[in-house]
Amino acid sequence: MNIFEVIEYFEQIIPLDLQESYDNCGLQVGNIQQELTNALIAFDITEKTIAEAVEKNCNLILSHHPLIFQGIKKITGANASERIIEQAIKNNICIYCAHTCLDNNYQGLNMFVAGKIGLQDVKILEPSKNLLKKLVVFCPVDHAEKVRNALFSAGAGQIGNYSSCSFNTNGAGSFKAEENARPYVGQHHQLHFEPEIRIETIFPDYFRPQVIQAMLQSHPYEEVAYDIYPLDNEYLRAGSGAIGKLPKDTNITEFMALVKNVFKTACIRYNKTACNTIRKVALCGGSGSFLIKTAIKNHADILITSDIKYHEFFNEKIVLADVGHYESEIFSTELIASIITKKFPTFAFSFSDNNTNPVNYL
Repeated sequence: MNIFEVIEYFEQIIPLDLQESYDNCGLQVGNIQQELTNALIAFDITEKTIAEAVEKNCNLILSHHPLIFQGIKKITGANASERIIEQAIKNNICIYCAHTCLDNNYQGLNMFVAGKIGLQDVKILEPSKNLLKKLVVFCPVDHAEKVRNALFSAGAGQIGNYSSCSFNTNGAGSFKAEENARPYVGQHHQLHFEPEIRIETIFPDYFRPQVIQAMLQSHPYEEVAYDIYPLDNEYLRAGSGAIGKLPKDTNITEFMALVKNVFKTACIRYNKTACNTIRKVALCGGSGSFLIKTAIKNHADILITSDIKYHEFFNEKIVLADVGHYESEIFSTELIASIITKKFPTFAFSFSDNNTNPVNYL
């Protein structure tokens, strides 16, 4: 198995386009055009992680947190990051990181954690904007079904939990084939009117290359007439956080015990409100306090996240539960493994044995 095959498939499920602007997801070190020996799945990349990969004969490390966040101007071994890069190159190890692209995906970390807690009817808490595009293409009637199916197979036409969505109107297209044209219908230098269907559908922008390719390959015309429009609509299958409901109202003390057990955290920092029972739960792995207002707007009883500041706890409208940054995202390694093994059941990997959490509790 080639490392490129693994990465190519993973990025089909978890597109890099979903990462935040400040982030640096994707391949960071190494040549992916080599055969995979073994893979190591880790939460962070440390010098111990590299040593572990060498010991276990792994030439691919898949991690949640990126090794390189900012530009590196030189590699002299002066700090841990530079030494890690040196050792990775020396031992032909590829380093690939899936951070906020994994967080922001409908099949990503927050939705995965929501399942661990037992939430139902789970949705993205704050859907992304400016990701959707509308495609309009004009097609002869007898080829419309073929073109539509090709677009849907390429990822277009998904609205919430509905797939194969499009709007179709009948009309007549006109064209005159010039000297060097190879018209599908009509004659050179003669104005031709052809019964056509106007197909309208939407797609997330990161699917653009495959959607356009599918349209062009399935369309009979030499020159395809189509338009692409930007949309302001929210994209319900990508964004920050998750929100869902527990099967029944749960006492807050009982629910906190559940959360503590699920996240394997030594303590939970939380505020007290008038709320004594929990039903609607919002969550966000990592630093998610920016979603407090959104969680309140969506009538959540509690927001589970990390890195909540002192003054943010002065909030009487919602319970805020800080379970720790490491603890809130640790399921990322399990998720990365499950995504890849779904496609490659014989994928050879191991989870890192190193606990990289820098925070300790007394």
